[in-house]
Amino acid sequence: MLPLHNLHFTGETEEQKPTMSTSPCPSSPLTGPALPASVEKMIQRICEEQRQEPLDAAVRGQLDQLGEEASLDILRRISTQTIRKSFNGYIRVCLGKEARTQGTGNLSPSKRSAASISPSPVGSPDGFSPHSPIAKRTLFSPSRENSPLLALCDLEFRKAFLILNYTGRKKLEEHMKVDDIMMLKDLPMRDFETKVWDAVGKDFINKEDRIQYLDWDSGKTHLYHCHVHQDGTYVFKVGPFLGNKRTHLQRELGDDNVLIVKFPVEASDSSNKMVRIAEEGILIGLRHYRFFVFKDGGKEEKKKSQTSVKCFFVRFESLAPCEEREQYILANKLVCEARSLFMHVNMVSTMAKYMARFSLILSTTIKLQVDLASVTIERIEDIPCRDKNNCIVRDEEGEPLIHTDGTGFISEDLALKTPKDFSRAKYINDGNFQRFLDPVNCEEKSPELKGSEAHTKEPLRNTILIRPSMIKVETDSRLINAQSFNSLEIVKISQKPKRTFLSKNLIALLSYGGVPKECFLKILEEELEHSRSAYCKKLAALRAALNHGEIDDDFTVARMILSGVPLNEPYLQHRLSFLAKEERKALKGGRLPIRESFYLMGTTDPTGILESHEVCVILDNGQISGDLLVYRNPGLHFGDIHRLKAVYVKGLEEIVGNAKYAIFFSTKGERSVANEMANGDFDGDMYWVSRNPEVDIYILLDSFKVGKPWRRMHSTPSVPSKKPNELSEKELEHELFQLFKKTLFQRSNPMGVAADSWTAFMDRLLILGDGCADETDRMKGPMHQLVDKYYDALDAPKSGKKVVIPDELKAEKFPHYMGRANSYHSTSILGLIYDTVEKSLQSEDLPAKDVKVSKLPYFDVEIPKDGWILWGKRYAEYRTEMSAAMDLKDKEARNAAADAVTNNYKQLLYHAPEFEESKRDVEEIYRDALAIYNVVYEHAERVRDIGKCGFAWKVAGPALFKLFLKNAETEKVKNPFLCSPTVLQDLFN
Repeated sequence: MLPLHNLHFTGETEEQKPTMSTSPCPSSPLTGPALPASVEKMIQRICEEQRQEPLDAAVRGQLDQLGEEASLDILRRISTQTIRKSFNGYIRVCLGKEARTQGTGNLSPSKRSAASISPSPVGSPDGFSPHSPIAKRTLFSPSRENSPLLALCDLEFRKAFLILNYTGRKKLEEHMKVDDIMMLKDLPMRDFETKVWDAVGKDFINKEDRIQYLDWDSGKTHLYHCHVHQDGTYVFKVGPFLGNKRTHLQRELGDDNVLIVKFPVEASDSSNKMVRIAEEGILIGLRHYRFFVFKDGGKEEKKKSQTSVKCFFVRFESLAPCEEREQYILANKLVCEARSLFMHVNMVSTMAKYMARFSLILSTTIKLQVDLASVTIERIEDIPCRDKNNCIVRDEEGEPLIHTDGTGFISEDLALKTPKDFSRAKYINDGNFQRFLDPVNCEEKSPELKGSEAHTKEPLRNTILIRPSMIKVETDSRLINAQSFNSLEIVKISQKPKRTFLSKNLIALLSYGGVPKECFLKILEEELEHSRSAYCKKLAALRAALNHGEIDDDFTVARMILSGVPLNEPYLQHRLSFLAKEERKALKGGRLPIRESFYLMGTTDPTGILESHEVCVILDNGQISGDLLVYRNPGLHFGDIHRLKAVYVKGLEEIVGNAKYAIFFSTKGERSVANEMANGDFDGDMYWVSRNPEVDIYILLDSFKVGKPWRRMHSTPSVPSKKPNELSEKELEHELFQLFKKTLFQRSNPMGVAADSWTAFMDRLLILGDGCADETDRMKGPMHQLVDKYYDALDAPKSGKKVVIPDELKAEKFPHYMGRANSYHSTSILGLIYDTVEKSLQSEDLPAKDVKVSKLPYFDVEIPKDGWILWGKRYAEYRTEMSAAMDLKDKEARNAAADAVTNNYKQLLYHAPEFEESKRDVEEIYRDALAIYNVVYEHAERVRDIGKCGFAWKVAGPALFKLFLKNAETEKVKNPFLCSPTVLQDLFN
């Protein structure tokens, strides 16, 4: 099978503009004291760019007294402004302001976005406030002849970043000299971290903030974070952190040149300070980072952090002499020039589309390992929608509707370069994966192209066929031969469908269409029975463990069960209780599993054979036939669920070969089926497909009555907007940052308001049923308007439309299952599902503190005193560190900190990241694993909290599993076999 490919393709980009002049400053003799090299370089740069005379001796003397960091801060601010009179005079004005501020003895950090030069509260010399970002991250006026700041430039950036963070709010030069730094230069990163921790880190930062990775050189992505405070100052989050994913931006510029900047969501009243940071940039040592791109990650990112909006700055300049000698592609470039290396985003039609398109460079993708110079890109035409008179059908704005929106073709030889295990490949280095043996359809995108590519067996080699609808950003003809980051990126491929679930919206629409309540309640009862059986039946327990393995410390419960640990083991019972509760919480929200249903990537029929009501669906064993229900999330309209007929298309096999896991839609009719379903397209969208599952005596297809397809009736007018290429560089950057602030501080969420009100109205419809036709008809009008508003809000980031939900469309009361204050008790199917699960949760609660802690007989052995003392001490330290990690508010940071703590103790046990990688004597590992087990279980028994036993299984689990198998009297298999969790999940689902 060849997967459908969802791809990004980077096309040609803006021509590289001439670099800045490197001619010397106007020739006048330098007078006054010699200044640090970084300061001299900044002075020279300002003189060159603004044609200013060199500084006189008096001003140079004042800068000399001020110190390197404060001087750089002043010069950096001056470099962003236009000098209207003289360079000397401008500096004197700035120095005067500094002197007056220092005279107050209390320079607020909010006055500076980079450095504060007021006396610190702890009386530190040189007048730096420890609350300023520079004070936390830099070296506080290092000596000019022997500068630790310059010494850091000779280190790998990750090492320099680590030193700056471990210094905390203290002066580095008081604790680490240049010689100290240079002695550490060539150490492996792990040893380097240990030395720096011992030298400064342990004294200045909390132990739980320590960065301890065992795989520094594994090729993982290095993530550098900066947090901006409400007063306009900024600090660097202790790091770097290691991540498993890499974006196109990081891949092209390098991890160390990308800075993830987090602004406070409550800082709307101090937005001027944010603008200043955007204008002046951020300094890390002698590196200068500027605002570049942002992205709203939506609900999923909102779950991880206070805000879903992520902002990225990238490095443009460096004042370090050693880095100046190295070629860097963004050096001497304007920000707009740098963006044009990725795409000609200046060609988009509106400001809203500018960042919506440009943020595609932040997608987590796999770079297809292919020489793009050898790839032929051919354009083919889209297929328009036509009416009965063969006339092209147009939308409400006069644009032609098309059937093939976002679809193209990729030749077989290119499709075969798709990684074999795509979901895993997104977490590893480019090129470090096996080829896929028989890909179908994939979603591809570049910053300039986005769409799904069906694999074709037609006699094409090294060829991609694209349609105009895939082109998101046109090429600027003036820059056709410019330097660019050309790349073919794979976002996802069509894969074997996992277990499929209904959603709250889908249940509501199916119920409204005539599917009886009993159908859903039957599914619910079966799932609750499985959940209840998980405590006493191995099959049910293993199924629950496999279904939720990702939230269970990497399938710990499944491993315990498969190792033969009895189900009545206290910690296993505790974890099964947790998993059962999580499963029931999902059921409460309408996440009901449904058989014979799948999520498949959609594309269009390349043969042109399918009629408008037909589709071709390819699953494991090839094409299927029969009636289907098809739906696309997040559809809300009564007609968003379609009834279509799956047919066999012989001609399709000749084009896609042994392709699997896709749904092909017709290219005939007045409208595309995708457009009829929540205004969708085929650039990677997934479609829910159900093939007549029988639930008890009810048959879904026979029960459901299809509604009329959605058609927009109430359109939100477009907002007038200037085109990006009509703005100056300064105006463009200002508008982009204003757009970022608007996105960050947006208090009202029209999409959420529309969805919530729709749910409330739909609930009323379901309760009323067919008995109150007049009232239900009155309610449908506002619901149609809400659907249109909702779909407009979905597209608002790209369209720029300002969607407002009028008060008359807002629900006044909400069903109780939505958890709102102004609620009523709903008796709809969604209310019944909620109440049934809620009752189950309350009646079957299993508090951790009420479980009696007992040990497994095989592990209840006498432990040597030294092992008991050692692991008793380490376990106490673990509890302190983990408690601090779990107190972090940011979910992403909390998870990263917790993982780092656990991994540290794994390393102490195995002398390696994992048991399987350990070269330590296995008997020594078993001895320590038993010590851990007994120390932990006895502590849990004392405090009567079975949850405390988790440390033993998280850290020593692999050793304990093997030891249990080895000692169990009933275990006759001497060589246990390996089994993939994915294989087990497939078998059970």
